[in-house]
Amino acid sequence: MSKALVLGAPGGPEALRWQEVADRAPAAGEAAIRHTAIGVNFIDTYYRSGLYAWPETPLIVGAEAAGVVEAVGPEVEGVAVGDRVAYTTPLGAYRERRIIAADRLIRLPDGISDEIAATVMLKGLTVQYLVTSTFPVKAGDVALVHAAAGGVGLLMGQWLKALGATAIGTAGSPEKAELARAHGYDHVIDYRRDDFVAVVRDITQGRGCDVVYDSVGRDTWAGSLRCLRKRGAFVSFGQSSGPIEGFSLAMLAQGGSLSACRPMLFHYIEERAELEARAADLFARLAAGAVRAEVRQRFALANAADAHRALEGRATSGASVLIP
Repeated sequence: MSKALVLGAPGGPEALRWQEVADRAPAAGEAAIRHTAIGVNFIDTYYRSGLYAWPETPLIVGAEAAGVVEAVGPEVEGVAVGDRVAYTTPLGAYRERRIIAADRLIRLPDGISDEIAATVMLKGLTVQYLVTSTFPVKAGDVALVHAAAGGVGLLMGQWLKALGATAIGTAGSPEKAELARAHGYDHVIDYRRDDFVAVVRDITQGRGCDVVYDSVGRDTWAGSLRCLRKRGAFVSFGQSSGPIEGFSLAMLAQGGSLSACRPMLFHYIEERAELEARAADLFARLAAGAVRAEVRQRFALANAADAHRALEGRATSGASVLIP
């Protein structure tokens, strides 16, 4: 037996119940992992609250983790007992041990710690696909990123800088704004003090941005559209303030033939070859120092409810991890 945080019904952070769960041996194509670090993300809160539909009940949330392979089933290739590995899946990581399909695991390079890996498998790969595939950023582009001091935001500012783009970020306090500037942003707007739409127009001399990366949703989407140049792209990849309401396709025409999309990481890494390629790009940038990752908050796995309260209360910056 090992322990996990189990949800019997949607609810607040207090709905996470620390309890024993049954272990089993890995079947064909599977590996048994002992977790050493687990990432904390808004997607975890979306499932916990019921905002995202549950595929099963009871439910274990958690979308990224790192650990050590303890056993493998038949027909497993690419990983072996003792390997340090990491993965991202929509659900299932808030537990001490886990059985998982071995083809979802990425072996960790020596220079990447377990804690860092547990915070970049979802957040880092999200940045990778957003800036290389959803909207391929090139030198000279202007990008607006909401939640610039969050886990994805800090990585994205650095990645945009490395690509030669002008990065504009929004953050909710002077301290978070300064943190974002230290991670590649050319301009950071304190959205609690200033109208980010007006400031973006000033920065771009009325032209607007080529792309807006918006993980906030309800509170920002309408302003995000107004920040775009003609034929600019609105990329909505999260909804930390709540789901978007009132959007219509006519708004894209009114804004100047804009485009809009709602991508998800897991559609970009379904195939093993694509997962490996994107992970290799991410780890290469981390190893070269073009992008640096850091853990800014740590919680015991059993106290994940506190991590959720901090995340939803905007009391965190950068990445948080749970330690089993």
